[in-house]
Amino acid sequence: MDRENLPAWRRLDTRTVRTTPWFEVHEDSVIRPDGVHDVYHHVVSPGSVTIVALDHRGRVAVTRQWIYTHNNRQWRLPAGAVDASDDTPRAAAERELAEETGVRAARWEPIGRVNGADSFTNHVDHVFLATDLTFGTAAREAGEADLYLHWLSFPKALELVTNGDIRHAGSVCGLLSIGLREEAVAAKP
Repeated sequence: MDRENLPAWRRLDTRTVRTTPWFEVHEDSVIRPDGVHDVYHHVVSPGSVTIVALDHRGRVAVTRQWIYTHNNRQWRLPAGAVDASDDTPRAAAERELAEETGVRAARWEPIGRVNGADSFTNHVDHVFLATDLTFGTAAREAGEADLYLHWLSFPKALELVTNGDIRHAGSVCGLLSIGLREEAVAAKP
């Protein structure tokens, strides 16, 4: 049988087994592609945003903060959750960039979307490029009191990715996407 034409998973029923302000855990009664009845547990998330904020000097905003779930301090781009009050992922990106860095951007461009741990969750990280920046004062939440903002040259930020110092999926996607784009432009005759 052609593997591309196998039956899809079918959900028979779903129930929410845990609800938090940030996600829900669902337990679905399913029929797998092989026809067997099963139970599938997964996390349902409203998603998140990550922002490559690039200034006129070619520097990128990079944060350093303790990440509780990984039990260490990490480098990453400004990022955060898509809240229920956000009309779109871009609105969430605008809010998160302003909250974490005090920066606002006149130009926004979607770069891509990242599915992290997609056997475990439906989570999607929407990645944006923000340019034509103006600078103001950050309005960080209490849990971001240890967040420090650094403006690094774009090559230095890419070096953090290639050295494994930036592991956050949206940050890696954003920086590599812009880096590859710039490389392609530079290679054109």
